[in-house]
Amino acid sequence: MIYSTKLRNFALVNLTFNNLLMAIITLTTDFGIKDHYLAAVKGSIYTEIPEITIVDISHQVTPFNYNEAGYIIKNAYHNFPKGTIHIIGVDAELSSDQQHIALLFNDHYFICANNGILSILCSEIHPEKVIEITTHQTQYDNFPVKTVFTKVACHLARGGNLDVIGRPFSQLKEVSHVTPVINTDETSIVGHIQYIDNYGNVITNINKELIARIAKGRSFKVNLRHFSFDIIYNSYGDCMTQTSLDKNSKDGKRIALFNSSNFLEIALYKSSLETGGASSLLGIKYRDSVSVTFYEK
Repeated sequence: MIYSTKLRNFALVNLTFNNLLMAIITLTTDFGIKDHYLAAVKGSIYTEIPEITIVDISHQVTPFNYNEAGYIIKNAYHNFPKGTIHIIGVDAELSSDQQHIALLFNDHYFICANNGILSILCSEIHPEKVIEITTHQTQYDNFPVKTVFTKVACHLARGGNLDVIGRPFSQLKEVSHVTPVINTDETSIVGHIQYIDNYGNVITNINKELIARIAKGRSFKVNLRHFSFDIIYNSYGDCMTQTSLDKNSKDGKRIALFNSSNFLEIALYKSSLETGGASSLLGIKYRDSVSVTFYEK
């Protein structure tokens, strides 16, 4: 009997250990890599669970830029296994009108301040559960990503229940101007630049599915500042195969395409921030307006 009990206990310990080995915590912050903040957060997690896997999604989010953080996490999280825990450390301080929340969404956990970022994530699918974090809170704490978010993440990584960290919550703050505007006669869509990537490409908040749904077989033109595009490529490679220009003359060519996340993107072929991307060379900035107009052939 004693031997059997020991075997069962060993099996339970082994199962818990294996679950910890499989657990993943991701980090998305505006900390950058110069300061000690990122290392402190990782150290706090490793102190609790040395066996955990930590993955950096991005630490170069423009400070306090909710739209940018939302775009990055929305396009990254679904590539991870179900059950992954995502910490978002952008404008995370607790205040009277900004709660700390944890939610279960599409079989992934997210821990963040209620500042609008998670409303971007949940713009198309409703979360299964949202909890306001009331445990681990300390008054006057100015580093909640380390002192609160990591504690909650480690609790979840051990298989802990979401309900025990707080109370149900239903009032997610929304970021304004996230959704493109369609005019009443459906002859145009007006959106804006939501993200500028490492190559200087500018990414709009208008996606392929929306354009196809409104177009209904009509032709269309993309307008951005004083530039216009009447072809949207499905990849950078399409620019090479669908035009008559030779390879060298295509470098720097202005193109509109659907990126890997199916958002409308304006780019300069084979450009970068160092050589000058669409953002700098075309003078396009974050939040600039972009429109797609539709017309009969």
